[in-house]
Amino acid sequence: MIDVYIDGASAGNPGYSGAGVWIKIGNGKTVELSIPLPEMSNHEAEYEALLYALTYCLEHDFKEVSFRTDSQLIDQALEKQFVKNKKYQPYLKRALALIEQFDLFFMLWIPSQKNKQADRLARKAILEQKGY
Repeated sequence: MIDVYIDGASAGNPGYSGAGVWIKIGNGKTVELSIPLPEMSNHEAEYEALLYALTYCLEHDFKEVSFRTDSQLIDQALEKQFVKNKKYQPYLKRALALIEQFDLFFMLWIPSQKNKQADRLARKAILEQKGY
């Protein structure tokens, strides 16, 4: 089972944004992805992190995955397969279509302090855009 930690961040709402994906493959191996995103809201950045991580896992044939997020919005949307805000409906639809391609998929909500690696990577992407 592959463990995938995701986080999105925005400097402003909307503002410079980034996605962070930290993947524990096993045997001490990890993958760190820091993805600069266009100007968007924090919630949109969270969805972008999810979509990027799902796509990455499928491209690398990681078919049994356990995702972790500190975003209750993402966790609840996937659990209920519903989101009230129409702005996020296309994100959820794309995510659910990708999730169907996995043999085994779990999403777990975790507190922010247990998602520090993905948060660091999302913030790194913002700093890169700001020229730091």
